[in-house]
Amino acid sequence: MNLQDQPLNKLRIFSFKGVQMRTFHITWITFFFCFFGWFGVAPLMPLVREELGLTKNEIGNIIIASVSATIIARLFVGKMCDTLGPRISYTILLVAGSIPVLLIGLSNSYESFLLFRFFIGIIGASFVITQFHTSMMFAPNIIGTANAVTGGWGNLGGGVTNLVMPLIAAAFVGMGFVSQSDSWRIAMVVPGAILLIMAYIYYKYTQDTPQGNFNKLSAGQATNKKKNGSFLLALKDYRVWILTLAYAACFGIEITVDNVAATFFMDRFDTGIILAGALASIFGGMNLFARALGGIVSDKVGRSYGIKGKGLILGILLLLEGIGISLFATSNTLLLAIITMLLFALFLKMANGCTYGIVPFINKDNIGSVSGIVGAGGNIGAMLVGFLFKSETLSYADAFQYIGIGVFVIGFTVLFVRFHPRTETVVQNVSLEV
Repeated sequence: MNLQDQPLNKLRIFSFKGVQMRTFHITWITFFFCFFGWFGVAPLMPLVREELGLTKNEIGNIIIASVSATIIARLFVGKMCDTLGPRISYTILLVAGSIPVLLIGLSNSYESFLLFRFFIGIIGASFVITQFHTSMMFAPNIIGTANAVTGGWGNLGGGVTNLVMPLIAAAFVGMGFVSQSDSWRIAMVVPGAILLIMAYIYYKYTQDTPQGNFNKLSAGQATNKKKNGSFLLALKDYRVWILTLAYAACFGIEITVDNVAATFFMDRFDTGIILAGALASIFGGMNLFARALGGIVSDKVGRSYGIKGKGLILGILLLLEGIGISLFATSNTLLLAIITMLLFALFLKMANGCTYGIVPFINKDNIGSVSGIVGAGGNIGAMLVGFLFKSETLSYADAFQYIGIGVFVIGFTVLFVRFHPRTETVVQNVSLEV
């Protein structure tokens, strides 16, 4: 086999040479823009709240709806990757997801907005395809790092969205196209159009594996030897459920913060909508390096201590994340809130990367299924904590305090779980090149 047709054992960040690195960059860029569609309306919620007259309970329902559809979508898309391949799966998802993003501006009531917000959530399944496709392109020694970089740089879109979408809405107002109250409607057309563009790019310029697309490979190659495993086998593996719980405590909290941060800063510290969006973007901006750092640490620990060491690091990161969230919840000044947000964001995003530094080694015959199950766990976590933010008796600060305690408990649990090494692959010679 030609070396160019094999998974890479080095990650050359600034290289676009070869199908592996081209796919790597297109994948994270696509995932980045998926966040614009998924959370584009989140920093604009103060405008939506005012125009549609939404109550705190209704906003809480909208937060829950925004992550609920993703749970089912991630399970379904994970299986699609194992059968149709990531290229076709991503193209279908991008086209389908663009429709509710483009149409949410037509909402004229709480009910219609809730429905559109629910269907937009299917875009969140893009993460599973991103991780699956990266796993196809890189060798075991670098999978954790490669997955963390694509996931982290993609998640960066959640932070940039908080910064950019209020500016896009303000630009349309400044050009006289629309009033401020309606600016969120036309602003959402932008991410919807970008999703359609990325669907074309993904279909045209990527392929499923270094050897080619699934439909042109032999049955054994295309299915990634999945005849030795099954979706049900993945469900029966306790390690899958431990990682699902862990991902609920890190990524689940991340997308919750993406949803509520701007509103939190406006309500608690009386900031304007643009400043609130800018402050919320700091949280997402940590993905520039923090998730990748988690993957790198996971790979390096794996060299010496295997999957057990990876699990130990994950538990420690979750413990530190929980402590950081609790400190954030008790912050009574804007400066302290920013500092503590950065603190827990670092550990949270490292835990994200560490989780998916373990996923590819759980069941190599069904990477898509395992990725989908664990990824769905993140959204289950976000859905459950969403109920805290809809409560009329709890402030957002109270909700964050309960979240911090919950994450700490989960971290403590993960810390004492020992991953069974029966299917573990020896990982050596991690290499990250720039």
